[in-house]
Amino acid sequence: MNMTMVGLMIGRENTFPQPFIDTVNRKGEAKGVRAEMAILGGAKELEEPKYKVIVDRISHEVPYYRAHLKSMAVLGTVVVNDPFWWEADEKFFECTLARKLGVAVPKTVVLPNKSYIPDINEGSLRNLQYPLDWKGIVEYTGLPAIMKPNTGGGWKDVYRVDTMEELLWAYDQTGTASFGQRPKTMILQEFIQWDDYIRCICIGRKHINPIRYDPTAPFHARYVVDKPVEGRVRERAIHDAIALTDALGYDMDTVEFAIRDGILYAIDFLNPAPDFDSFSIKGANFEWVLEHMSDLVIGYATGAAEPPWRKDHRWSHHIR
Repeated sequence: MNMTMVGLMIGRENTFPQPFIDTVNRKGEAKGVRAEMAILGGAKELEEPKYKVIVDRISHEVPYYRAHLKSMAVLGTVVVNDPFWWEADEKFFECTLARKLGVAVPKTVVLPNKSYIPDINEGSLRNLQYPLDWKGIVEYTGLPAIMKPNTGGGWKDVYRVDTMEELLWAYDQTGTASFGQRPKTMILQEFIQWDDYIRCICIGRKHINPIRYDPTAPFHARYVVDKPVEGRVRERAIHDAIALTDALGYDMDTVEFAIRDGILYAIDFLNPAPDFDSFSIKGANFEWVLEHMSDLVIGYATGAAEPPWRKDHRWSHHIR
């Protein structure tokens, strides 16, 4: 029997991969679906893909993988999540989208880069306002505020600024060599002094698991599993998380909400390779992820479901 193959691409995570592969193989055996760790290397432009489905949890860190996955998508592989959109997605755009969807977000300003690669000079920046109206920016976001990269995640390069002096100091840091050859574009957001905080694990744009979360705790202790999210807060978190992930087309994501005075503010929802490690999300949540992720990929592998992005790419209407 020829098996339909599901490939898993991962980084340094250790607790999710093998249980996920085992779950897909157990549930997919009767349907001719088999999962394994994907191996990619030196592909030709029309090389028939081995995998019907790829679960991608690392191409944002490895550019070669991203290039390969885009080609595989054209050739018929279902990639979770869409490598074309993921590469284009940014937090400032998402804040605008959330507002248009009726989801609350902190007041947000996107900031010009502090510095640029050497080939960018004054002639390249003639459309850029200078100096920035820092007073007007702060009047909008208020202080304290949070400065963080427009792309990326993992709470990296995030600054809380309480004064104008701290804001300008943090902004200066974003142009240093520690940010690599291409300094990051940053956003400044209103700081939400939260009464409660929730992170939703989102799978298939309809399965939402809201869990209390403490972003100030050590990484392994951030999920607060002994205080279930219930009632109106749970309902609103599920509603808003579905609205966001469905609009973005992400089949795996996490959406974070800071709650202040009963209002859920979407803080971070650009997490298309979400934390699935068992030591952080804990037992029952880990099993929930295995069940829904395995159902998702088996559905795509057997043709019982179509990925949300396939019909949206213009090129898909011009190929056989």
